[in-house]
Order: sequence, then structure tokens, then C-alpha cells
Amino acid sequence: MTTKTEAQRDAETDTLEKDEKAAEAVEARDTDDADEFDDPAEAAAEAELAALKESAEATSSGVGLGAGAIVSVALGVVALSGGWLGTIASARESLIGQLNTAQTAGVAKQVSEVYGDAWHAAALVGGAFSLVALLVGAFVLVKPAFGVPGKGQAVWIKSTAWAGVTLGVLGLLLAVAKYSDLLLGLPKTS
Repeated sequence: MTTKTEAQRDAETDTLEKDEKAAEAVEARDTDDADEFDDPAEAAAEAELAALKESAEATSSGVGLGAGAIVSVALGVVALSGGWLGTIASARESLIGQLNTAQTAGVAKQVSEVYGDAWHAAALVGGAFSLVALLVGAFVLVKPAFGVPGKGQAVWIKSTAWAGVTLGVLGLLLAVAKYSDLLLGLPKTS
């Protein structure tokens, strides 16, 4: 029975390490040059996977922008109709006006405190909804400019976002007109 000396064992270990490093180098080179040596089935599978990733990215960004456009239109409609929050703000201001106005106050002060402040509160809430609708619609329209070059936006998303922007601008104009009493101002009292 022969035993190996330490020198022989060290030489075998060095040889094994060199073989492993050479195999790793060959494997790394093969992965770098994989496109030249892949079989057609693997190349087709890789192309299909890349196409699926690209369509998934296109779908996901379109869904978010479409949802943003619809939210913009919904906020614009709420701003124009007044909505629940505008009604609550108006009723609250009316109640505060009634509590703060003495029974002996003049008619002009009572009308201003009870109805004028409520009208202005409704205008502020409508203006806030209009501003948010305008900003969301503008973001949806501008977002593709900062995305992937050459990647278009669906026509329905653009048209819906433009509708949201239009409703936002219209709502802002009406809110300013209501707040400044250009639109249905308080009646004159003598």
C-alpha cells in the first residue's frame, strides 16, 4: 500500500483548482458568445420572452395612464356638480354664520354670514377638485414625453385626459366666478 506524500496531494489540489478555473473561464466565454451557438429553439424562446416582457411593460403603463385619465374626468365632474364635500362645507359655513350672527345684526350682515360664506366655501371646494382634475389630466398627457422614446399612447387615453383637463379648467373658471361673486352674487340689501 502506497501513501501519498504531502507534495503529491498539494500538486493534485493545485491541478484541480486550475481545472476548475479553466472550466469557469470557458463557461463565462460560452455565455458571452451564447447568441452565436444557441440552437434555434432557444433563440425563439428568448425572443418570445423578450416580446412578452415588452408587451407587459406597455400594458402596465397604459393601464395606469388610462386610470389617471378617468380619475381626472371624474374629479372634473365632481367639481362641476358640487359633490357631497361641497355641500357639507357649504352647510357648515352656513351653520357657523348663523351661530356667529346676532339676532340684532343687520340684514346685510346676516345674508353675508349665512349665505355668502357658504357660497364661497362651495366655490373653494369646487376649485380644489377642479385643480386636482387639471393636474392629473396634465400629468397623463405629459407622462409619455418622459417615458420610452417612440412608445405611443392610446388615443382613448389622450382624449379622456383632454376631457379631464377641459373639465378642470372649466371648473376653475366657475369656482373663481362664484368666489368673486361674478356668478350669482349676493343680493343687494338696503
